[in-house]
Amino acid sequence: MREQDIELFHRVQNKDEVALELLYDRYEKLLFSFSFRMTNNKFLAEEAVQDVFTKLWSKSLPYSEEKGKFSSWLLTITRNACLDLLRKKKSNDYELKERDALQEDNDPSPEETAEWKEQHEEIQHAIKELKTEQQEIINLFYFRGFTQSQIAKKCNLPLGTVKGRVRLSLQHLNKILTKKKERGIRE
Repeated sequence: MREQDIELFHRVQNKDEVALELLYDRYEKLLFSFSFRMTNNKFLAEEAVQDVFTKLWSKSLPYSEEKGKFSSWLLTITRNACLDLLRKKKSNDYELKERDALQEDNDPSPEETAEWKEQHEEIQHAIKELKTEQQEIINLFYFRGFTQSQIAKKCNLPLGTVKGRVRLSLQHLNKILTKKKERGIRE
């Protein structure tokens, strides 16, 4: 799967629409679930996913196989998009009533809600299989929006250690989720 993702990514960088569709189909649900967990807002989660795929299409993004898996890199881009949207939302003190009304009309279907909940539970079960220090790093970095520098201060760790633990935690999490998918286990 990793080689296919990398090949699709390179094709997208060369403006191959079919490759973009394949990557979208492969990652949209995971990225939305992740974004929704970070933002707790369907509209912002959808916007974050759209931002990620727009960036994949329109920008020359610096993915390097040596630095980690494609899926981890894509989740990092998604995390950054969520943080940008949350910052933008905080800077705008007003909310449009029409947007709120529109959101209510676009509530997810029961099937979508069940699927998102199932994916969320799979990720949470996988996180619980990590070591305690890795769980804490993932929680602070991905779900509470801390920067690596903030985590270093909070946990009284060197920045390099935090960076290494984030990378290692993602690798372990990816292995756990991949094994569960291969075995067809749904907890």
